[in-house]
Amino acid sequence: MDDTVRRFPSQLPALRAAAAAAGFTMSSEDRTGSLLATLAATRPGGRLLELGTGAGEGTAWLLSGMDPAATLVTVELDDAVQRIAREQFADDGRVTFVTGDGGAWLDTYDGPAFDLVFADTWPGKFTHLERALDLVAPGGMYLIDDLLPQPNWPQGHQESADRLAAGLTARQDFATTTLDWASGLLLAVRRAG
Repeated sequence: MDDTVRRFPSQLPALRAAAAAAGFTMSSEDRTGSLLATLAATRPGGRLLELGTGAGEGTAWLLSGMDPAATLVTVELDDAVQRIAREQFADDGRVTFVTGDGGAWLDTYDGPAFDLVFADTWPGKFTHLERALDLVAPGGMYLIDDLLPQPNWPQGHQESADRLAAGLTARQDFATTTLDWASGLLLAVRRAG
């Protein structure tokens, strides 16, 4: 089967050019993006959370799959990088940008749960994991990427990624699937009850 992505959000070329000009190289790859759009489409009127906006490529994929009634909150520490996304999506009322530490945001957020949480940064994945999982609604999804070795990983990080995946797959409150695909993905769905 050919897994080449053939449908892209229209904003990607502009986002990629701006990210390259800013020296930002950590955007999600296309297959992950395609999956994000597909998962977002399963949640009509849904509430989505992205931890780690970056320059907005993941944001573009999520928005491309969302219907007009769905909403997205996206959190990023780096104001200069997130500005790329804020400018690109300034007219899209479905998205709310939060600039600040993702861990601090997770600690203080007191709103409703989310139907999809995409954790693409340390907070919500390697730190504040329990808090991020608490924010997944019953039947909601939690997705992480970058579980396969990446060129920018620090020494010993593979062990951390392996522990994270093992801990998530051992949980009884989530049904999980790991995918040795794209950058290495794990999708977890909160069981009802």
